[in-house]
Amino acid sequence: MQDILLRDLDDAGILRLTLNDPARRNALSEAMLGELGRAFAEAGSDPAVRVVILAANGPAFCAGHDLKEMTAGRSGPDRGKAYFTGVMTLCSSVMQAIVNCPKPVIAEVSGVATAAGCQLVASCDLAVAADTARFSTPGVLIGLFCSTPMVALSRNVSNKHAMEMLLTGDMMPAGRAEEIGLVNRSVAPEALQEVTMAMARKIASRSSMTLATGKRAFYAQREMPLSQAYEYASGVMVENMLASDAEEGIGAFIEKRAPQWQDR
Repeated sequence: MQDILLRDLDDAGILRLTLNDPARRNALSEAMLGELGRAFAEAGSDPAVRVVILAANGPAFCAGHDLKEMTAGRSGPDRGKAYFTGVMTLCSSVMQAIVNCPKPVIAEVSGVATAAGCQLVASCDLAVAADTARFSTPGVLIGLFCSTPMVALSRNVSNKHAMEMLLTGDMMPAGRAEEIGLVNRSVAPEALQEVTMAMARKIASRSSMTLATGKRAFYAQREMPLSQAYEYASGVMVENMLASDAEEGIGAFIEKRAPQWQDR
């Protein structure tokens, strides 16, 4: 039986998770969501993992929910309400696991990312896309507004750009996705992995304690009013200053030498 999620950890601490169900366009089936949830939980607690790359095999990065699987879920006496509730809860937990993972997560998008697949990209901390990749939230085309993808999308791009995607369902080319901030950059397909790996290696060379501190603080403060955000971030900065790696990093900068991280 084929593994639908491949895992590969290199010597630099870069974990590559590859969606590997191209026949179903890497849809977020219950099985795929379960695999992703476990993978991010394990990555978050594994000190050997410093950065996670989320990639995919096949022409589609991720086509969103498996609509055939969802349709089969309608067979219950409640017309699928309990089943749909469970699937949406599971999907939402996976997206939050990405955000809450203390390790930086980079989406490497080589193909089409639609609906919850677009949500998956938006949930990652960073994203690099092939210039042939495309993005959309096309739920309106089938009578199902992309309400959960909207959560991640609206936290990455401006309201009007998000609403344009959600209300029209149109496909967006990678270059435009870069312009509106959905991805960090779009590159030639043959350079995609090289560019993503270069970004991952740079991040992996930093103190993992510092990265975890910063990622957690970034997502926490952006939901706060300005004064509360500054109060919170100031407290984080004080605690960070007291950490061993901050003392080492500042000392190394002053002494003009490379820092030796202890990740604490």
